Amino acid sequence: MPYTRRLLTVCLALLIVIPALVSAHLIEVVAGHKECFFEDLHKHDKMTVTYQVGGGGQLDIDFWLTDPELRVLGKQIRQTTGSLSITAEKDGRHELCFSNQMSTVTDKMVSFNVHGVIYVAGDDIVAPVEREIRSLANGLLAVKDEQEYIVVRERTHRDTAESTNSRVKWWSILQAIVLFSVVGWQIYYLKSFFEVKRVI
Repeated sequence: MPYTRRLLTVCLALLIVIPALVSAHLIEVVAGHKECFFEDLHKHDKMTVTYQVGGGGQLDIDFWLTDPELRVLGKQIRQTTGSLSITAEKDGRHELCFSNQMSTVTDKMVSFNVHGVIYVAGDDIVAPVEREIRSLANGLLAVKDEQEYIVVRERTHRDTAESTNSRVKWWSILQAIVLFSVVGWQIYYLKSFFEVKRVI
């Protein structure tokens, strides 16, 4: 009975904590600017940031993550999608930034998730069921990230297909107008060959 109660407590704690630790964001990074966010972490806390660019220009963005002493923990330059995981070495505010400073014209739409695992003393000694629950929770987060990536890619491909369809439609209309204009001109021109001209 105590084991079942403990398992139930762990499951409820995970159901309460996981939504608080997972936060999805969609931001617009203006051309020539950067957007920074902060996470307060304690020593041994784990954090994973996943992102993807959903719109704008070449679909690339610069991303970096710094510790409280502004030491760069990870940097990714001109990536469409990426993931970065860290384990905090010290307490403090960790900064994650998305930069669109390489672009002077195009704004970028960036979707990103921040996942965290809070370190608890004695966390190394866990029951096999707790370990499996944590493994399943991490698997669910990975599936959620992949689904969000697929949604962003689908939106991008749909926009491209709609743009292409619109261009094909207008090109077809222009061709029809040119075709009827040429046909009308040819009829008028050929008709002039068959007219009888009288000289008085």
